[in-house]
Amino acid sequence: MRRRDLILTTTAAVALGGCAGSSKFRRYDGPEVTYVVVNKGQRRMHLLHNASLLKSYDIQLGFAPIGHKQIEGDGKTPEGVYRIDRRNPNSEFHLSLGISYPNVNDVAAAKALGKSPGGDIFIHGQKSAFRRAKGDWTWGCIAVTNDEMEEIYAMVRDDTLIALNA
Repeated sequence: MRRRDLILTTTAAVALGGCAGSSKFRRYDGPEVTYVVVNKGQRRMHLLHNASLLKSYDIQLGFAPIGHKQIEGDGKTPEGVYRIDRRNPNSEFHLSLGISYPNVNDVAAAKALGKSPGGDIFIHGQKSAFRRAKGDWTWGCIAVTNDEMEEIYAMVRDDTLIALNA
């Protein structure tokens, strides 16, 4: 009986121990991220607290990254100043933070072309947890690794400003 109890206890401890730390929801108690800066040309995203750099990440962009997003399906990542306006814990791409594109100017510019500006622009992780897609591949979003996305998701609050630069 003792051996059986020992085996069951050990098995339960190993199983529960394997679950610890596996959550995609992390805690962050450092300085507030007051600004996110995306440099499309350098393929880098920076998280700032006022003027202090907190973290930087390599990024992937839309499949046609040069220039400002104008219409739905153009594969461009927007340029300009927006806000983080929503979060999706059940994203198809691990986790995601929504960017407030399109703004009123984006809508007007697309309408003048007789087109839709599109939407659903996010910072998100990868579709596969086991490999990072190569090159620029999104439909206009900003992609990072899943591990990085967990960190970013914990650090960046809704309503944070995001500047996307060429």
